[in-house]
Amino acid sequence: MIDPIVQEIARAVLAEGGRAYAVGGFVRDRLLGLESKDLDIEVHGLSLARVEEILARFGEVIAVGRAFGVFRVKELDADFSLPRTDSKAGPGHRGFDVEVAPHIGLEAASRRRDLTINSMALDLVTGAILDPHGGRADLEARVLRAVDARAFPEDPLRGLRAAQLAARFLMRPDAELLRLCAALDLAELPGERLFEEFRKLLVLGVRPSLGLEFLRETGLLRFFPELLALVGVPQEPAWHPEGDVWMHTLLVVDQAARLRDGGADDEVLMFAALCHDLGKPETTAPDQGRLRSLGHDVQGAPLAETFLGRLAASLDLTRKVSALVTHHLAPAFFVRDEATARAYRRLARRLGEAGVTLELLERVARADCLGRTTTDTAALHFPEGDEFLRRARAFLVADAAPQDAVLGRHLIARGLEPGPGFGPILRRCREIQDETGWDDPERILDQALAGPRNPAEPGA
Repeated sequence: MIDPIVQEIARAVLAEGGRAYAVGGFVRDRLLGLESKDLDIEVHGLSLARVEEILARFGEVIAVGRAFGVFRVKELDADFSLPRTDSKAGPGHRGFDVEVAPHIGLEAASRRRDLTINSMALDLVTGAILDPHGGRADLEARVLRAVDARAFPEDPLRGLRAAQLAARFLMRPDAELLRLCAALDLAELPGERLFEEFRKLLVLGVRPSLGLEFLRETGLLRFFPELLALVGVPQEPAWHPEGDVWMHTLLVVDQAARLRDGGADDEVLMFAALCHDLGKPETTAPDQGRLRSLGHDVQGAPLAETFLGRLAASLDLTRKVSALVTHHLAPAFFVRDEATARAYRRLARRLGEAGVTLELLERVARADCLGRTTTDTAALHFPEGDEFLRRARAFLVADAAPQDAVLGRHLIARGLEPGPGFGPILRRCREIQDETGWDDPERILDQALAGPRNPAEPGA
């Protein structure tokens, strides 16, 4: 649905001799029957000042980019802009000069866009779809095609954008688009822009593997060496008949996409699935006639941090992904080795320090297990994960780490004086709590203080 106020603005523009079109992803998503949060409106035929004056009738105007002719109306979720032309900047300047060009016409204005499926426009007064570059046919055929081969390289980020659109809409690039993307240089792009496209690829992608394969096929994977290193790394066929680590990772991210629930953890889940085996290139070696990757979980954590650092990811996301990569083997190992309740509680604490839970860890491990082509995984069976969750829930640590039962105030109530001696006592109390499952602070403290006189006691 388009806000009625937006349509009123479009009619006001028409009354002044201009035309207002919804452009870009909004039109694409509308044709696909999807809800779109990004409403970009391009106003043709009026000067920048005239557009600003019309918008002011409907509320406070905010100049998002006055030099580029971009405005917002307060309380209205839409961007208003004028058609623009780009030209290479003069000597000594990088990038492109941008000029507002309200009278160039829709065909010329839409030629600046990256892909034909993003070049369509919706007349906000008549409801007509204008399609000067065949975007509707490409959308129906699920083909990604550049609007203009000369204009496409203006923004190298378009290579990643094509990748995430392939993943989200199950589309395939044509030969020319592959050629154009292969020539792009992502090295100078800000990490924040790279991250946003990766986030869309992973969190919104129906099959994230399609976007990742696009990056490999075009050679753009070279700008992400931690991922490129996975290509061609062999795995033990008995455990991984699907092929190399790269192929396994593609299967894992697609399985992880099936485990998304629309919550805040989806981003963490997907980046952890992508990064879970980054340690294998360094650790894979023959061992008694088989290929093993001993320690790849621990080795992979710093590589995940480096990769996410290149994307300028938040410290919170980086910390969470690193913890999940480090422990992604734990669910299967805990069940196989009959881990104790204490082990579950201690693992929950370690993950809790990073802000993640055993339930989220199990989802990463489940995607890892199902991202193979063995008989069991083809049936989507991961019994170790089921048992891991059952035990974690029985120990009350599946969705949160245990809270310390004994705090400093309990020691003070016993007459102990605050100081360095508190640390060892509290650590011992935590150990007892994890070993026994007790939650009575007095009982735990009795056990911790039993034995030789404690250094925190007065006179000790």
